[in-house]
Amino acid sequence: MKPLSLIILFLLTLKTQAQYFTSDTATAITSNAGDSRSVNWVNVNNDIWTDLMITNGPSGGQNNFLYINTNGVFSLVSNDPIVTDFSPSDGATWGDMDNDGDIDAFIVNWYNVNNLMYENDGNGMFMQLTTGQPVNDQGYSETASWGDYDNDGLVDLYVTNSAGNLRNFLYRNLGNGTFQKITSGVMVTDQQVSRCVNWTDLDNDNDLDLFITNENNQNENIYRNDGAGSFTKITTGSIVNNNGNTMSASWGDIDNDGDLDCFLANEGSNNTLFRNDGNMSFTKLVNDTVSKCGGHSFSSAWSDIDNDGDIDLYVTNAFGLSLYNNYLFINDGNGNFMRVPDASVSGLHWSYGCAFGDYDNDGYEDLAVATCRYNNIDRNDLLFRNSGFGNNFLSVKLIGFTSNKSAIGAKIRVHAMINGQSVWQMREISAQSSYCGQNDLRVTFGLGNAILADTIYIEWPSGLREYYTNQQAQQFYTFTEGQGTTGVTETEENTFEIFPNPTSGLLKIRSRTLLNSGDEIRISNSLNQCLYKEYILKETYEYNIDLKDMNIDGLIMIQIVSKNKMLGFKTILK
Repeated sequence: MKPLSLIILFLLTLKTQAQYFTSDTATAITSNAGDSRSVNWVNVNNDIWTDLMITNGPSGGQNNFLYINTNGVFSLVSNDPIVTDFSPSDGATWGDMDNDGDIDAFIVNWYNVNNLMYENDGNGMFMQLTTGQPVNDQGYSETASWGDYDNDGLVDLYVTNSAGNLRNFLYRNLGNGTFQKITSGVMVTDQQVSRCVNWTDLDNDNDLDLFITNENNQNENIYRNDGAGSFTKITTGSIVNNNGNTMSASWGDIDNDGDLDCFLANEGSNNTLFRNDGNMSFTKLVNDTVSKCGGHSFSSAWSDIDNDGDIDLYVTNAFGLSLYNNYLFINDGNGNFMRVPDASVSGLHWSYGCAFGDYDNDGYEDLAVATCRYNNIDRNDLLFRNSGFGNNFLSVKLIGFTSNKSAIGAKIRVHAMINGQSVWQMREISAQSSYCGQNDLRVTFGLGNAILADTIYIEWPSGLREYYTNQQAQQFYTFTEGQGTTGVTETEENTFEIFPNPTSGLLKIRSRTLLNSGDEIRISNSLNQCLYKEYILKETYEYNIDLKDMNIDGLIMIQIVSKNKMLGFKTILK
């Protein structure tokens, strides 16, 4: 939490530094007009530069735009199947569906037209796949997202529909380019006017849950992942009883407490911000600025725009009686927001999808916005270069090994001392950041004045937990699963007293720091494979674990994972 002096400084800074972005009009991206929908920052050719795809979707069809980034300069691809389909495309999602080391695309269409799947050849050229159910189930699809819901190392696919029989699609990735359509379960039998899909771990239990937004004043859907391909629909709580005309959901940790909060973009009414209180419980923040702006909002995206150690918010608006301003909200560090009248990014537009990606590799995330047809005239899309604020950064790209290659669903937790304050930040890798938007899979953390991150803690979908320590700021890092440090340090072990050790049954933990309600107890073997986990129900300094039924001999790791730290120790089970 920031002290009052820093909050005052934050407010003064907002008044004197209103120009957060510079509009880039001398680029191919802003020189091509289209009836645009989705914005996806993706690296299609595995160089060091993030590329950009923008879909186009009028009823008669229109080719999509793919821009290749070379040293920060974009060129429009013109001779590839991915930009010559002439379809009424809406959302898009990118992920390495075949784990061959390059990123593939799934693009959805409306008007009862088949959806599109493209396999990357490794050099940024694409082959359209025309067999299999994902590309032969006609629908009125809004968007889609890759997510490995069964943690088998293969990304699965969920598609939303807003017309026709109003049933969404779920496809389980079987490998070898084949998918199984899931036909049972509430996540595919519910019939609502669905817009946005997010695969996100809402309850921090290391599997991806489903969150679906619905329009026409229908409630949102949470389908909790219970493992083994089973989902439970959550029907209690404010976040699933909000009755909004909801287009978009964006998930991010606004208060740096280690869990994901939610912004809902509504068309024709106030937007909504929900704070995650843990255990699938959310509080609606009715007095926050982001909930009082009205508007005709469609898409949204989180990014630490000023690299000060907390995430900020951008929201697009379109459709209605006139052009609209978009919204830029800056976080004060405590999860409170101020709307910034930055003319460069909030000018009058008809804006649809949006997403953040650092296209010039300067450590500040830039912004692309799709603009749709207005008064029957196609409009140029928008690109905004982040102006930069002198704060430090750290950029992280993950490569899965046992987990899916794109590391979709992984969480990255970074700790640094920022302006004398201990700050933990968390990001979850996602193939759909919002409705018709996908932020770059390479994640940027703002570090303020910190010159290093003393801890980077990665939670892989496979269950592997790894550390990297003392990583310098102003650097771009690539971490491959299995190459980090596992276990805990001697300092962390000294946080606990445990007895008896070795043990054959009941183990008593006495902690020098308070164990909080909701903290997770995780038991792993010497290979760091999770064998058991449970949650602490109330605050305590002492906790008992019964290990007699573990059915394992030898070294085990017992870890306590809280919202902002991880503590642990080793013991022998005999």
